[in-house]
Amino acid sequence: MKRWLRRLGIVLALFVAFAAQPAYTHARAAALLLRFAAKGDPQGFARFGMHEVDVEDTSIEVPQGKMRARYYVPRGVASPPGIVVCHGVHHLGIDEPRMVRFARAIASSGVVVLTPELQELADYRIDPKSVTTIGRAAMQLRKRVHKSGVGVLGLSFAGGLSLLAASEPEYAPAIDFVVAVGAHDDLQRVAHFFVEDEIAGPDGAEVKLKAHDYGAVVLVYMYVASFFSGRDVPAARDAIRLWLWEKFDDARAAAKKLTEAGQKEIARVFEHREDELRPGIERVIASHGDDMKRVSPHDELAGLRARTFLLHSEGDTVIPASETRWLAHDAPEGAVADAVVSRAIVHVDLEGKPTWREQYDLVHLLAGVIDAADAEGEADE
Repeated sequence: MKRWLRRLGIVLALFVAFAAQPAYTHARAAALLLRFAAKGDPQGFARFGMHEVDVEDTSIEVPQGKMRARYYVPRGVASPPGIVVCHGVHHLGIDEPRMVRFARAIASSGVVVLTPELQELADYRIDPKSVTTIGRAAMQLRKRVHKSGVGVLGLSFAGGLSLLAASEPEYAPAIDFVVAVGAHDDLQRVAHFFVEDEIAGPDGAEVKLKAHDYGAVVLVYMYVASFFSGRDVPAARDAIRLWLWEKFDDARAAAKKLTEAGQKEIARVFEHREDELRPGIERVIASHGDDMKRVSPHDELAGLRARTFLLHSEGDTVIPASETRWLAHDAPEGAVADAVVSRAIVHVDLEGKPTWREQYDLVHLLAGVIDAADAEGEADE
């Protein structure tokens, strides 16, 4: 991490050597990355538009009720733009420390950030309801900042769901740009990857990559009734949820409530025996194909008009980088402003070992996002 920061600091210094507005925007982008990667509030960024941030709890009205949400508001910024930042699959949701740090870092650059709680993703489920929450969040933020549209940034599976929201006629007018980081294009294809360790790119080439065992566990949790008897389903769901929370001892204790058959099945999950889980997962993919299509951007991006930025880790073993290449392939012509596959990140974290070129590509993409945010128009009164 120190080496990453040192290199990025040099990149920032090079940008500062130039006074042109594009270079200044790139410097703001580099400063933002430094602020996030440093896991704190480094000093000396004021010249690049870094601001102190106020935090406000709020809620978003959706059909199933009110969803928790949080505003991050930069101090002293007249008519700031806005961006909705959507967390990935994690039980802490908007309270996850990396998510909080990321939202603060973005807000410090002079942007109002709204982080909606995606209840389904917080419960390790990829569900169309999250698309509604993202869309409603964009509409609410647009009113808050008095702009004609705002941005949406989605992490991991929220990236694909954000693109779906931006493609929906109801929400598209409120979304000017989308940033999808480590996003999926086709959940069925990714689900097959979890147990097959290979995945096809848009050019037809098969990419062989050992899938992270996390993916198969999430799939079993999502479709727990397909793996356990009705009697075992509640206890199995509790045990797997605890396992995903990394409370392994509690998960094993909860698993003891299962029948003998249920305990044998859950042992396959806990011991990551994907070869034994594969037949059941393949049945789930076949029987729930329509559900998976509803949460997949593949074939659903015809209505996408938002300026789109795609970023993916080259070695991502949860959602392979080939999914970002698919998104670039499936998006309408001209919609993708930039697409970067890089070693500068690991899934959605700045933990990679990037080359100079990869660092520049990352800063350049983020500079494009800042330009898109700055270009948000004032709403008509």
